[in-house]
Amino acid sequence: MRVCLMTYVLPAFAATFLLFYLSCFSPLLAASPTTVECGSVPSSILRRSVGYCIDLPADYSATTPRRYPTLYFLHGLFGNDHRWVDRGGKEIFDELTAKGRIGHFLVVMPDGGETFYINSEDGRVRYEDFFIQEFVPYIDQHYRTIAKRDARGISGLSMGGYGALHLAMLHADIFGSVSAHSAVLLPKFPNPIPTEGRWGFYARILQHAFGSPLNQAYWEENSPLTLAKHPERFQGLKIYFDCGDHDRYGFEKGAALLDEILNKENYPHEYVLRPGGHGWSFLDKYMKYSLLFEWRIFRKAEQDSTLSTEAGSH
Repeated sequence: MRVCLMTYVLPAFAATFLLFYLSCFSPLLAASPTTVECGSVPSSILRRSVGYCIDLPADYSATTPRRYPTLYFLHGLFGNDHRWVDRGGKEIFDELTAKGRIGHFLVVMPDGGETFYINSEDGRVRYEDFFIQEFVPYIDQHYRTIAKRDARGISGLSMGGYGALHLAMLHADIFGSVSAHSAVLLPKFPNPIPTEGRWGFYARILQHAFGSPLNQAYWEENSPLTLAKHPERFQGLKIYFDCGDHDRYGFEKGAALLDEILNKENYPHEYVLRPGGHGWSFLDKYMKYSLLFEWRIFRKAEQDSTLSTEAGSH
């Protein structure tokens, strides 16, 4: 910790004293950590409450009426709304903020269970409808968000990366940006689908969202690889995604295919194949890139919102 020794000086040097004071304490203020709050949203669509956590900037509780951009972060399979805190996402976020590499925005983490963030094939679990029709409006109503497309992004890891791309491509009127790490991108299921081993285990999990037995057509209908072939539906959406070159599920092949499809459609995007594997060990190294990507977009949206508010006050 930096220690500053202050002494009284002549009034003529008040400005110098102020600069000295700020140089002492502004780094400490900048390093103030964010605050995580957790709660639940009642859902008539799902007929139950859904847990969520939200990471709030250090100055959020101040008396200022300031509003903030919002990033929705979707966890991977077997995760929950506490994953951001439990696995180090908050520390990465705080460090980038303290260093001034990103500004202040909200990060919202909903509990997605094993839904893949879509409406299930059998229609029993309409998670996508809940997310778009109930959850996003709830956050905008209960927190000081900038409730505009360009100030609202969505990101995720693995299953959450799939969900982020899926939701953003289908609801580009809601989200202005999307970033995904190690997204579950498979051109098609193995044929025949294994009943034993790793794939057998995951096939049983996938049945919750994609039908039992697994419905290949429903998978393809919802896949970001399919949605990416129709960029006219998500014009203006800013896209970033990456994947490890040694992803244990082979998702780097799907990421490369998504890059190929978007290039063929002449749709601007950012894609990086990075050294590494899958999961939070990958995210610990590379989450900063998606946060930096999102902040570049949020910064302009926040500036536009401030100018609009100032113009409306005259």
